[in-house]
Amino acid sequence: MSDLYGQAHVAAYLETGGERGHDWKRGAPTLILTTTGRKSGAERRSPLIYGMAGDNPMIVASKGGAPKHPAWYLNIRDNPEVEVQIRDDRFRARARDATPEERPELWRQMAEIWPDYDNYQRRTEREIPIVILERTS
Repeated sequence: MSDLYGQAHVAAYLETGGERGHDWKRGAPTLILTTTGRKSGAERRSPLIYGMAGDNPMIVASKGGAPKHPAWYLNIRDNPEVEVQIRDDRFRARARDATPEERPELWRQMAEIWPDYDNYQRRTEREIPIVILERTS
């Protein structure tokens, strides 16, 4: 459902085990990422478009090409231990940036899922990170 944004997207996803919310705009698949707030220590949930890097989901810290990284990315830099939900599969994971060697191919894959990523990268001077979520449980 493409009418879902922000915390309404999170709520619908969690209530339905991803039945509402997994398939988003233009068919882009989304997951729910739970991070620990670097300042508040509180759980923060974000609906994010994902792809797969082998067996591990990957996400893009684009923030629409804004000059600064999204808050969730700053949170995982401080604490890479996260929770991920894909449909009704919830698991713990450790977040890490894609290596310079991994990045070109992973970027290509993510830009196929969401072509706007290429525009976002052109819009900002920062290199937009690709984050791999390696399952730990």
